[in-house]
Amino acid sequence: METADFLKSKEVAEFSRELERVNLGPLWHAIPELMHREPKPKAIPYLWKWDLLHAKLMEASTIFTPERGGERRAIYIQNPGLTYRQPWGWASATQTLYAAIQLILPGEVAPSHRHTQNAMRYISKGKGAYSIVHGERLYMEEGDYLITPGGLWHGHAHPGNEPMFWLDVLDIPFMYGIDATFFEPYPENIQQPELPDNYSPRRYMGGWVRPISDRTEKIAPLGLYRWKQTEAALDGLSEFGPDPFDGIAVEYVNPSNGKPAHPTIAAWMQKLPAGYSGSAHRHMHSVIYHVFRGSGYSVINGIRFDWSQGDLFVLPPWAWHEHHNPTSEDALLFSASDLPIMEKLGLNREEALESGQQQINGEFEPIRP
Repeated sequence: METADFLKSKEVAEFSRELERVNLGPLWHAIPELMHREPKPKAIPYLWKWDLLHAKLMEASTIFTPERGGERRAIYIQNPGLTYRQPWGWASATQTLYAAIQLILPGEVAPSHRHTQNAMRYISKGKGAYSIVHGERLYMEEGDYLITPGGLWHGHAHPGNEPMFWLDVLDIPFMYGIDATFFEPYPENIQQPELPDNYSPRRYMGGWVRPISDRTEKIAPLGLYRWKQTEAALDGLSEFGPDPFDGIAVEYVNPSNGKPAHPTIAAWMQKLPAGYSGSAHRHMHSVIYHVFRGSGYSVINGIRFDWSQGDLFVLPPWAWHEHHNPTSEDALLFSASDLPIMEKLGLNREEALESGQQQINGEFEPIRP
């Protein structure tokens, strides 16, 4: 009898059911579904338009306040391929990462708390609000990148005069999946400053020269990365031509050790110059993209995703992808990925498409307000 026929036999089926009854499992049936020849992600490529996100957040602002419940007025993106995870789809943008757009209005306070999940923020629109992280009050502006490593107290307040939006990315699904979640509210409403305002950015105003006290590795020696310094780095790198896959890209790093600014989340800023046409590749880390400026499109597994300022889109692991900017102006993409997790586990790998670019077999149709 052939192996395939034998595994379908009545004798094997009955024995397999008996194993399941006593909380055991038949490896002969499980192997094909649990150990694929290559990854088969359940997360899917997807894109959320800014006009939809903005409309829902403004609607939420008439219903919820940070004081009324929930602590944060944030709407997260849910990957349709991961809704089977319960509860709440684990709030999964990718298999490991969560992403949301948060809105804070003038006069509001989002109370301090801490948790094991690592968090980062990228400021999309507005100014005047601040985050207070580990006793340091950091005033935020468009294009700034902030980090909140796990375990640090953090809260937000808005003494300014215009609505402020930012992207939150956390490793919530990863932490939930390994049962490593701890959460603690601050004893008072919001932590008070223990350091001068904007202390760490002022210590690093010189860019890539660091205070000698930071020669010893620290978890977050720089809490806020100013857009003007990131922009200057991109402008300097632009003199030497783009990478064939990622354009002109820089990574936010911990200046005390040169590693990613977060232990589990990598953050990049990518410039796709006007007329840029990228080559396709794939890798094991998943990515969340936020369009800071400009417009263009990405091809993911043969489907074209058109994007413009404010949009969010996600790239599952091991998905072919390429980026294009056919316009006359540069495009800027902020991205967050689980690359540090994959590297620590020794799982990251990358492969270029031999033909250079993919054939486009369709176009993604986003949901509109």
